[in-house]
Amino acid sequence: MTIQNEAGADVAAPEGGLSRRAVELTVAALLMALALMVLWDSYDRGAGWTGAGPENGFFPARIGWIFLAGAGVVLVNAVRQPPGVFVSWQQLGQVMRVLVPLVIFVALIKPLGIYVSSALFIIGFMLIAGSRNKVAILLAAALVPLVAFWIFELQFRVPLPKGPLEAFLGY
Repeated sequence: MTIQNEAGADVAAPEGGLSRRAVELTVAALLMALALMVLWDSYDRGAGWTGAGPENGFFPARIGWIFLAGAGVVLVNAVRQPPGVFVSWQQLGQVMRVLVPLVIFVALIKPLGIYVSSALFIIGFMLIAGSRNKVAILLAAALVPLVAFWIFELQFRVPLPKGPLEAFLGY
């Protein structure tokens, strides 16, 4: 999209997106929450020094304090930074086109096994990525898991997560 500047010339309009400040504040808050959980657990275990030496939570508590301080620095820097775009909505959409199928793939590994999940991931990802060649999609979805099965299960004897299909086939 273009807009006109004061001189009447067309210039690219600034693209909207997720602000850098919002991302950094969110990251700082998550890091602080994690640091506080580490500190809570460390002091619950005992984070002091006894006559016998350090208690269980002594070193994790020190790391938690350092982590909390680092998160505080991120928070202060986020507030002081001028606003700007961290990632445009278009770029974020491209990331989601990869992330969503990957999350679904990982979620399906336990119930379906890695080989069936891989086939479904390949089909879904190739469709999302824009491939319309159904023969290529089906060949890739069939051959990649079969080759992986042959390599890992039969050649290297490394068992990977299996599902109902492999159990039905006797593996």
